[in-house]
Amino acid sequence: MFFDPFYLLLMAPALLLSIWAQFKVKGAFSRFSKVRSSSGLTGAQVAQAILDANGVNGVRIEPTGGVLTDHYDPARKVLRLSEAVFGERSVAAAGIAAHEVGHALQHKAAYSPLVLRQTLAPAAIAGSNLSYLIIIVGFLMTSSTLIWAGIGLFSLAVVFTLITLPVEFDASRRAKAALQNLGLVSNSDRAGVAAVLDAAAMTYVAAAVSAILTLLYWVLRAQSRD
Repeated sequence: MFFDPFYLLLMAPALLLSIWAQFKVKGAFSRFSKVRSSSGLTGAQVAQAILDANGVNGVRIEPTGGVLTDHYDPARKVLRLSEAVFGERSVAAAGIAAHEVGHALQHKAAYSPLVLRQTLAPAAIAGSNLSYLIIIVGFLMTSSTLIWAGIGLFSLAVVFTLITLPVEFDASRRAKAALQNLGLVSNSDRAGVAAVLDAAAMTYVAAAVSAILTLLYWVLRAQSRD
């Protein structure tokens, strides 16, 4: 069970999709990081402009290390932007900064998928961490109860990845609208913003496909054992 050709065959589409998505997002980010935005604002300035325009107060904007590590922390109301976004004046920086502000706008509006994701997060993290151990122990001990309990826990992680999809797509929609409505991007900039955000969205699609296929694998293994 520790080397299963069926698992590799089943997961091949997800692996290929993930590789393609990573290639697309890195390529789009690299390309449009070299294109200066028409507004001339840094990513941090773009984020602040959108927050101010939407009356979102109390959100701090901080730089963070790494590449494409940008995220919004709703618990602390902190918008963390990577170095390639925080202080850069590129089209890519504007798009990513606006996307992360999109999550802050969701937070303010109590966007239901975001609220659900926040509520589910602790259980999903625990389920993801413990499920494999419980499933493997279940197979070793030939315990159907443990196997299906582990599968149930892993299902929480799968649901979490599925809920993440509308959250991310909606944040990108809000980002594109805000950039256009505030005049922070030109028509030519908008194409670059869309390329970066649409490519990034595919990484979440790839993660969801991978999670679904992994769940399917464990269910089929459990059924074949039963």
